[in-house]
Amino acid sequence: EPYGIVSTVDGKKLYVTHEYPGKISEINTADFKVTQLFDAGKMTRGIALSPDEKNVFVTEFYTASVNKLEVATGKRLDRWQGREDDNLARQITAHPTRPKVYYPHIRSRTHIIDADGSIFPEFTICDTSGLPDKTKRMTVAMDTFNGVYVVATPWETAVSPDGKTLYVIYSGTNDMNICKVMDDDYSEIQRVGTAVRLGVNPRAIRVNPNGKEVYVYNALEFTLTIHEPTTMTKLASMKSCDPPKSPEWVRGKILFATSLSPMTSRRWVACFSCHPDGNSDGRIWDNPEGLRKTPPMAGLAHTHPLHWSADRDEVQDFEYTIRGKLMRGYGLTRGALTPKNGFEKTELKENLSEKSADLDALAIYTNSFGFTLSPHIEAPGKLSKQAERGKALFFNNQVACASCHSGPYYSDSQLGAKGKIHDVGTGNDDPSEKMGPQYDTPTLLGLYRNAPYLHHGKAKTLMEVLTTQNLKDKHGKTSHLSISEKEDLVEFLKALPYEMPPDETPNTVKFRFTPKK
Repeated sequence: EPYGIVSTVDGKKLYVTHEYPGKISEINTADFKVTQLFDAGKMTRGIALSPDEKNVFVTEFYTASVNKLEVATGKRLDRWQGREDDNLARQITAHPTRPKVYYPHIRSRTHIIDADGSIFPEFTICDTSGLPDKTKRMTVAMDTFNGVYVVATPWETAVSPDGKTLYVIYSGTNDMNICKVMDDDYSEIQRVGTAVRLGVNPRAIRVNPNGKEVYVYNALEFTLTIHEPTTMTKLASMKSCDPPKSPEWVRGKILFATSLSPMTSRRWVACFSCHPDGNSDGRIWDNPEGLRKTPPMAGLAHTHPLHWSADRDEVQDFEYTIRGKLMRGYGLTRGALTPKNGFEKTELKENLSEKSADLDALAIYTNSFGFTLSPHIEAPGKLSKQAERGKALFFNNQVACASCHSGPYYSDSQLGAKGKIHDVGTGNDDPSEKMGPQYDTPTLLGLYRNAPYLHHGKAKTLMEVLTTQNLKDKHGKTSHLSISEKEDLVEFLKALPYEMPPDETPNTVKFRFTPKK
């Protein structure tokens, strides 16, 4: 699952991060063969070469930690550990002359559920000199960097060839900062002027090696813009590609990614803040109803109802979230909503589909995420021998995994007034729980990359799901299995999906993107 890429100055070698399983490929561009493959960390995304091209710096997406690796051997030379609530670090830049690397990320404050306090934009500088008297890691709070002007979703950064100017783009608020690089090991960067407006959802920024032009990719305008480097005055614009999907899908993605009105009035948070491109943010949130792990959205169109508590039966119900405390937006529909009464499932009584083109577009985008085949298979549709043994156990009536995790999406989630929810013995683990002990059955597809597990995230591994988190055999019957049988079962779970599920089931929702046939 490749993500980041960087090349040597001569263009003869490429280094590519693989988010899962956290590796780097070295590729010879003469024949595009992989010459090295080495471990890089966990869920690695951003990558930068040191100026001497002897080392690479890699970010871990969910921890905002940075690893320094020697390219000749793949050996880890150093590590800069992120703080507990640092998150979503997808890119990194090395200074051309100073021993510094820079990367943007967010801070996910999981104990605060409020538009003014849950998500913060941040920017971290790491000293790579290795000298003991240097501050190894410093983080700048970008929420106050522009005074009272709030920016959101810091995405990428770039440094001018002379090392004097640094640029940071914010995809949630469609703007950026120009900064002076300070050689003081204290403030590190200084804002130049005010935030500069860009196109819709800027996701990449690069500086021409001659220093005379800056390039910005505006992902949801599908344009590449060229700018003058000192003021970011736009010099030219060109179309990068046609939208890959329908206008409704594009509009839905814009709404999903933005921290602007009408989605929020505070500019701090977006749907994207916790569901980056439909993935999980890897966090367990202290929600009003109890601890909740952020689930990935892949397969959502086929596994309604929504939430661990199955309290929403359409994506349009998230109008409650848009208008609520978490986002404090103005909403995408007109008129009042049925008031919430404690933890009653009010949304199940409210039909918001076809009430707003924007809300329906948001549903179309949100329901569009699919799967890639698991890397833990021998070939498409072919399991390893160990996984085959695990499959037999999974479908064994005595083990009973498939009694709930059924069908092509390995979930018995069912639309309708009653739905299907189950008590699997985890509802009493959290004293803050308000809506348990029964929960919706999540899909098992893509499980290999979505630890931790269960609604409260207390199972750090799949083996813990079967053992320490299933002591009373309420989540399938696993206590009688041997260690090797449990390992076989884990291997099968990691192999999902080993074949692609169908695009249509009896539980598939109406509002989703469907390619023209």
